[in-house]
Amino acid sequence: MELINRYLSKTEFKDSQDFEKNYQVIVPENFDFARDIVDVWASEEPEKTALIYCTDEDGSMIRFTFTDISRLSKQMASWLTENGIHRGDRVVTMLRRHWMYWIIAVALCRIGAVAAPISIQMKEKDIAYRIDTCKAKALIVLPDEDVLEQIRDLPDKCRTLEGIYTINHEADGYRCLSDEFIQCGQYEQPNQACNTDPLVAYFTSGTSGYPKMAMHNRLYPLGHIITAKYMQCVQNNGLHLTQTDSGWAKFGWGNIYGQWICGTAILAYDPIRFNTKNMMHILQTYRPTTMCVPPTMYRFLLHDGLTREHVESIQWYSTAGEPLSGEVNQQFFQLTGHYIHEGCGQSEGTPITFTSPFIDVRPSSMGKPSPLYHVDLIRPDGSSCDVGETGELVLRVDESRPHVGLLDYYYINGETIYPVQDGIYHTGDTAYKDADGYYWYVGRIDDMIKCSGYRIGPFEIESVLNSHPAVKESAIVGAKDPIRGQIVAAVIVLQNGYTASDNLTRELQKYVKEVTAPYKYPRKIVYVDSLPKTTTGKIVRREAKEYAAKYA
Repeated sequence: MELINRYLSKTEFKDSQDFEKNYQVIVPENFDFARDIVDVWASEEPEKTALIYCTDEDGSMIRFTFTDISRLSKQMASWLTENGIHRGDRVVTMLRRHWMYWIIAVALCRIGAVAAPISIQMKEKDIAYRIDTCKAKALIVLPDEDVLEQIRDLPDKCRTLEGIYTINHEADGYRCLSDEFIQCGQYEQPNQACNTDPLVAYFTSGTSGYPKMAMHNRLYPLGHIITAKYMQCVQNNGLHLTQTDSGWAKFGWGNIYGQWICGTAILAYDPIRFNTKNMMHILQTYRPTTMCVPPTMYRFLLHDGLTREHVESIQWYSTAGEPLSGEVNQQFFQLTGHYIHEGCGQSEGTPITFTSPFIDVRPSSMGKPSPLYHVDLIRPDGSSCDVGETGELVLRVDESRPHVGLLDYYYINGETIYPVQDGIYHTGDTAYKDADGYYWYVGRIDDMIKCSGYRIGPFEIESVLNSHPAVKESAIVGAKDPIRGQIVAAVIVLQNGYTASDNLTRELQKYVKEVTAPYKYPRKIVYVDSLPKTTTGKIVRREAKEYAAKYA
């Protein structure tokens, strides 16, 4: 059975033009991911694998069928309603990649309540801000020692919070959800939620200022069919790995919605800390058919000894979340015989551009626009850019049609903000388009460096520097200069075995001049032990700028 056929007008396309012109999502009335996807798979293919959960802690593995997910999520929905969670209520979770997240997310969907997942790495201030912003009624956490320390005082600080629950075992007096929900009966109440009701809230990374809460409605899973089927190329009855914490939107991109609609099982690998050797062992042991991990993870795997034997089962590789260096992609192709297919998007939606099966990979390119959106590049005056001209990446939105995949609204500081203004959704990212329609990332609007009349984006220079054997990671920022206004500065973390020196600085500057336009070379280089990052691994450039100013 191909469940996806119920939600697309056609699924097979002869070329990119056919794909761009004829891809169309069928939007049913009152779509319910729990009822229409999980329960349908359970009814029609009871033994179909939905989830394989494994960890490094004890080497254990648990397999869940869709029948298991359906039954357990109904029991969880009963427990949640008995404990005061009803339609429209928000529940914050801090569960890393534990299998209980899938059960809770599907259960909340059944009730019509809203999942608000956050990273397990959050500290008290971060957690309290998110609970207050979404007005959460409950918090469900892993009984991790650090997490328990961070949440200890939250009941006195968060006025909407009525209950804190742990999974696995009781801790510090918190009730253990796992011990209780399994005793509950099956939730059978009809769901009164409609397509425009909220389903899941993700918080943006917050590289500048407080994170915004992006609220997605119940059509959001349908928006990710394109992610799973045509960016990640998952297979019905295959096994897909997207390695990310459940607290980030990338989890929604790769670990539940589009993947289950397309019929693939999820490989839920849940290490406490990322370790490349352990990851390679998991890949070789469980043999996923498709994989989507961040560019940094691909780079670390290559650096730490990935072989073709580790990944011989994988037939399609993809990535998103940050730009992918063309050099890394070429190295990966030489090793595996496969290119990594890049996509670009945000927590606010689904892929905006990506490298589909209908186009060739061009290393470092973001691919071509998703047919789900009307993508454009615009100048500050709102007019469309010419080929080769850098502009802001935007979506032109028909506000009379349902938003399939794009957020409904932001919520921040008590204010609801609607993101589409005059028919345009602004991403804040800049890019340019080549003559063949491929898009190429330049940087965030706020990250653009203006030096001696040139507008310089950081990504291209970072890609060059990161390909040098001495460089582990780099961040390109603008530094104040009395003559040029701004100059390009590089904040660099060196590989083991290399030492900062004037000679190395000159070597790196020469290397950049030889590989890209000479005016882009970093006139200032600062060496640090680590780069400031968000918990998603994105560089916090405002802090990198402070490093450049402080240590120069």
